[in-house]
Amino acid sequence: MRKNLKWLIATVIAIILVIGGTFYYKNSQTNSTAKVTTSKVRSASAVKKDINSRLVYGEIKAQKGITKNLTQKAKNSQYNLDNIYTKLNPYKVSPLSAVAIFHTNKAAKVSYTVVGKTNKTSITNTVKTYSKSHTLQILGLYAGYNNTVKIKVIYRDGTSATRTIHIQTAQLPSSLASIKIKVSKANKKKMALGTGNSKLTFMVRTTISGKNESKNFSFGIDADGAIRWYTTRPTSHIFKQLNNGNLLIWTKSKASNSYFNELVEMNYEGKIKRTYRLNHKAWGKAKGSKKQNHNQIHHDVTELPNQDLIATVSDGGRTYVEDTMIVISHKAGKITKVINMKNILPSKFYRKYNATKSSKYMGKRDWFHQNSVYYDKTDKSLIISSRNQNLVMKIDYKTQKIKWILSGKKRSAWPKRYRKYLLKASGKMIWPGGQHAAIVNPATLGKKNSLNVLIFNNNIAVGKTKKSLTESSGKYSEGVEYKINEKKRTIKVVDSFGKSLGKQNFANIIGSNRYLNATNRLIDFGWLDNGDAANVIEYNSKTNKQIFNVKLSNLGSGGYVYRAERFSLYPTKHRYGINE
Repeated sequence: MRKNLKWLIATVIAIILVIGGTFYYKNSQTNSTAKVTTSKVRSASAVKKDINSRLVYGEIKAQKGITKNLTQKAKNSQYNLDNIYTKLNPYKVSPLSAVAIFHTNKAAKVSYTVVGKTNKTSITNTVKTYSKSHTLQILGLYAGYNNTVKIKVIYRDGTSATRTIHIQTAQLPSSLASIKIKVSKANKKKMALGTGNSKLTFMVRTTISGKNESKNFSFGIDADGAIRWYTTRPTSHIFKQLNNGNLLIWTKSKASNSYFNELVEMNYEGKIKRTYRLNHKAWGKAKGSKKQNHNQIHHDVTELPNQDLIATVSDGGRTYVEDTMIVISHKAGKITKVINMKNILPSKFYRKYNATKSSKYMGKRDWFHQNSVYYDKTDKSLIISSRNQNLVMKIDYKTQKIKWILSGKKRSAWPKRYRKYLLKASGKMIWPGGQHAAIVNPATLGKKNSLNVLIFNNNIAVGKTKKSLTESSGKYSEGVEYKINEKKRTIKVVDSFGKSLGKQNFANIIGSNRYLNATNRLIDFGWLDNGDAANVIEYNSKTNKQIFNVKLSNLGSGGYVYRAERFSLYPTKHRYGINE
């Protein structure tokens, strides 16, 4: 009897285990984003506490006196067309900007021009509202030059008056003056220079840390290669134009700091609207390391439609880096969401990773190395680029479920439950290898089941990859545009540029490929000559011909061109996908 009872109990337990195991297996197969049960995946609460993003107001308060003084000047009727008040670099961080203030007896709109040295380099802006009080934001001055600024006021009755003022600027700082900028081609008629030639090509720098690298300033050049804007605030990686036209930069709370710890929203004059401060150290150290790895925003920040920010970070733990994203509230400055890629991709990808090694992470594992995040508002999803997985993928923003995967890995490297998400190639394919900066061609947003994605394909095989990628690796880099059928999960190449330039334009790290308009693209081959040089090219995607070519060299320690952007100094209408 007792023997039969034991057998019955054992049988029941076995049945329960089988049912339970089957239930777990089915759930893990159908939900590709099921969390991996490991102590090494940090909780969202731990990440939030570690990074501790918050709004701070000290710098805004410090500028109040400057703003108050300018406001008082604007109220002073003694400043008129014959006595225009000018203030160069009013907020002390933008040396090639100025403010001009004056009054008119009648309401008028104003058009003004910083006179350029050659054709298509004069920068014009128009204030279309009528007013008697005028405060002009004058941008795009030359350095070390007595700039001519022409001002035209136009009254409602059609009559007008003109005045000319001159603004003398100081020489460039040595860290910028020492950079060699050589424009070998500039078809100014075909370049995307914007209304009033107000668009500059901005060189986003990749200052890492240290006093010697604190002066690798980000700057903008005109079609001649002349620097027409720069900020003396140290910047690293993040230099974006937001929907409201302001800049978003990753900078330091003190220029002398060896670390970056602030996201600052400011205008081109340097007036600050918001400052987000983050902890600059991760509490978790790599095993055996006496140092702490700086836990900070590393590669990208994108503005969401509600103005919140999504940023690429590390999770702050002892083992992994650069595989997590946070969402920061623009109202409160706090982290509202954490997305950890270890909860989405196969655990073997991070547990068994050994494709790359780097001393800068102090022993931590850089298995993912996320270098961009893009928000697709049409279906509320994220497009992510992972250098060290040769991977571009799309996930649902809310649920984090995978929509598709563009992978340079062999299909067999993926567990079976992921293979249904892999995009299938149509025609001759360019597989991503160590790629950067995945964005969407904005003209394809909202098209049913169809989306065009642009990347800068460094074309370097990280780890074991598809045969064609392994064979081409290291021979050239190129900008690539793909057309993706999101329903059928197919992909084909519709544009590429760079292969013909060969090994001299091979960039094993960094770079970008930006949409400018229906035909023009801007490519940054950002790491040439071991980081001492960069080549930025604007080309026509229909003819594959170069329109603008500038080579920058003698960039200085840690000062290479991380990405190149074409932004307007006077943005009037934001087109999502261009200003990311």
